[in-house]
Amino acid sequence: MAVLHQYDYIFALTVIFACLDAWNIGANDVANSFGTSVSSRSLTMKQAMFVAAVCEFSGSVSVGSRVADTIRTKIVDPHHYDSSPGVLLLVMMCTIMSSSLFLTFATRQGLPVSTTHSLIGGLVGAATASIGITKINWGWHGVSQIFAAWIIAPLIAGCMGFVLFMFTKKFILTKQTAVRRAFYSIPFYTYLTVGALTMLLVWKGIHTINLSTRDIVISVFATATGMTLLQIFFLLPFLWTRIMHEDWTLKWYHVFQGPLLLWRSPPPPTPAGFTKPHIRDYYQGHLTREELNHLRTSETLLQSIQTPDGQLPDLDRDDEWILPPPAQTPPKTPPGRFEPRPSSEFIPPRPDGSWNSPKVMAWKVNRVLLRGLEKDVVAMQKRNNILNWDLEDMHARSAHYDNRAEYMYSALQILTAATASFVHGANDVSNAVAPFTTAYQVWSSGEIPEFVAIPIWILVVGGACIVSWFLYGACECNHCAYGDEAVFTRVYYAVHYGSYGGCWVGEWGLEMY
Repeated sequence: MAVLHQYDYIFALTVIFACLDAWNIGANDVANSFGTSVSSRSLTMKQAMFVAAVCEFSGSVSVGSRVADTIRTKIVDPHHYDSSPGVLLLVMMCTIMSSSLFLTFATRQGLPVSTTHSLIGGLVGAATASIGITKINWGWHGVSQIFAAWIIAPLIAGCMGFVLFMFTKKFILTKQTAVRRAFYSIPFYTYLTVGALTMLLVWKGIHTINLSTRDIVISVFATATGMTLLQIFFLLPFLWTRIMHEDWTLKWYHVFQGPLLLWRSPPPPTPAGFTKPHIRDYYQGHLTREELNHLRTSETLLQSIQTPDGQLPDLDRDDEWILPPPAQTPPKTPPGRFEPRPSSEFIPPRPDGSWNSPKVMAWKVNRVLLRGLEKDVVAMQKRNNILNWDLEDMHARSAHYDNRAEYMYSALQILTAATASFVHGANDVSNAVAPFTTAYQVWSSGEIPEFVAIPIWILVVGGACIVSWFLYGACECNHCAYGDEAVFTRVYYAVHYGSYGGCWVGEWGLEMY
């Protein structure tokens, strides 16, 4: 039963904005985990969102409480408010409100901001206004440690991403036997990814059992070894048959046959009129440097013979300028740019039928509740946006590798993205539930407790709000090998430094190659 009934309206606002904050965390940050998988075409948008929903919720509930304790108690000592618990309740409301409103604006504009930065800034500002700036814990075990993590994170993740991708590029992707080398490297990356996830679970996720260092090490190595052996036993024979034998009759459920696929008879010739399925082209629509230069030269030549009104000149008339004089020179526009189109053009059109027909009603539900899932985010990368000014040139500069080698890494990229999503749920749910937990304890008891165990129902609510996103953000354009390394570096950093309000960066070092 609540004690501070006079502040029910403050607590009600805290609940509303905490849910809004968690919702925006999911909408803004989930692309960090699965943006590489979607833009490299390893997963469709709907597939990525389904996997992300499961992983985000699982991470939020199973590991979220450890991280929340850092943000809840180590920035501002709650006992500064012992004489006025109602003020602490107000501070938590202001913290969540400021963070959620800023994230709403950033998410609506498609800005890739840090949700942790937003929460920390709101908390420091609200606490400064209530008790003064000198009462903030600026020491190494408080704000300074979190600030340092924001600097250390890009360095560690960038360096790891650079090393991993350079290793993959030099010894695998650029070799004539790139497909075979990629095939043999899959267990190595799987072992690292599963080991990192297991370390997170047994090191930070188990609260009721005290495990020794020896038990943790055994658990990590045993789980990573077991999962890698399962992959070698089932997935690798499937990939070998699919890629090396070009077996067009292979179905997804044949993966359970394991090594028996290696003795599978050669595929028969394709029937007349049957289109043989091909591996997805991960570079579809991405021009090489030579192709892009040729295209832009042609566009520039076409623009040079146009009249100022943008129309081709009428050669039968002598009173028109074929080339405009200097005073009539039209404003230059960047070559190869795409005109902005409204986001509605990327969403499937309204089906035929009356307004109450099942197809139209289903379309309306998708339009309102699942709007983000219906967007063609790969096509949206070509929109005129300040965040992707010359995306075509960026794609043209990127090296193109054997498409079959890229396909080898597609399953591994999905695994690393799912792991990153799990870790993201464990870390970022704290941004919403940590201030809310403090507000709930103060409102319900009227006291500032020495220690607060975050109830499981709060983690469940926070996780549910995180996976209830309407994704409006844009995704990155990557290929499978690049995306795998980028996401793995994020996983490693979040596992080791997530309790400091970890930062999600992985591509910086990869851009250096």
